[in-house]
Amino acid sequence: MARIQLRSPLARAVVPVLGGITVLTLIAAVTWIMASTLSGGSTETTERLAPTTLRLGPVERRAEDVTNDGPLLLPGLNTTSGERSIVLNHEGDDPASGWIVYYAHPADRDPTCPVEQVQGTARFVDCDGRELDVTDLSPPESGVRPIVENREQLLLDLRSINQSD
Repeated sequence: MARIQLRSPLARAVVPVLGGITVLTLIAAVTWIMASTLSGGSTETTERLAPTTLRLGPVERRAEDVTNDGPLLLPGLNTTSGERSIVLNHEGDDPASGWIVYYAHPADRDPTCPVEQVQGTARFVDCDGRELDVTDLSPPESGVRPIVENREQLLLDLRSINQSD
């Protein structure tokens, strides 16, 4: 079988461009089909695309983590800017109760002043260099809360975060 050779300069310029456009169109079509399949054709967010809960694992293990290393800092939930970073603290001896959620910024400042955790403690440093206790952080509005399933599994309810962004 003889190989096709393009002889005119116009054909040598146009055919590769048309081939590239065809390949890009096929890639776009495959991407659209995958997105359509994942979303089920709906424009509404679903548990599959934007879960309303975050599974954190066994309550005993998470309570032990908080006891040993301080509150759990969960940065940037549902945002690329990290405005909705969450701090999860545990108080008391019962791993199935005593879970408290805070936003990772001081109560007297807005989310543009994030905190950094002092490693292994319940202390945080804000954007102004102030050292804060976990209780000085901003409490979340209703809807962001810890959930304990069957006294075994810890989840974080993110409905308020998903609805506000």
